Amino acid sequence: MMGGRRFTGNVAAMHKYRHLVAWQRAHEATLAVFRSAQAHYHPRSRVLLDQLRSATLSVDLNIVEGCALGSVALFRRHVRIAIGSAAEAQRIAEIVRQLEYLPGETTSQLDRLLDETLACLHGLMKRLNQS
Repeated sequence: MMGGRRFTGNVAAMHKYRHLVAWQRAHEATLAVFRSAQAHYHPRSRVLLDQLRSATLSVDLNIVEGCALGSVALFRRHVRIAIGSAAEAQRIAEIVRQLEYLPGETTSQLDRLLDETLACLHGLMKRLNQS
């Protein structure tokens, strides 16, 4: 509890991050990035792929951390951070696609997952702002 506010109503169920579609998509994106980056490692792509891994992992972990804190205000803050990290990951994925550091099917899958993640995060933020 922070500032006397606790999760109530529908928001109470959100502490179970595994049930959040936003987290599910973010986690899928994280796994896809880590697997692809490992399979297609090349010294020239290291910096971008490391940053892509970091950004996708940040989305996943910020959702989990925000849920764990038990406060709407803190959860909202972490969802905002996750939105920023998802946008960053999307942009890096576009650069990776343009430089052909990962296969097209991988970057297309990642783009789809990040689009879905962002849509879910924006919906989640709307619900949190209403509570």
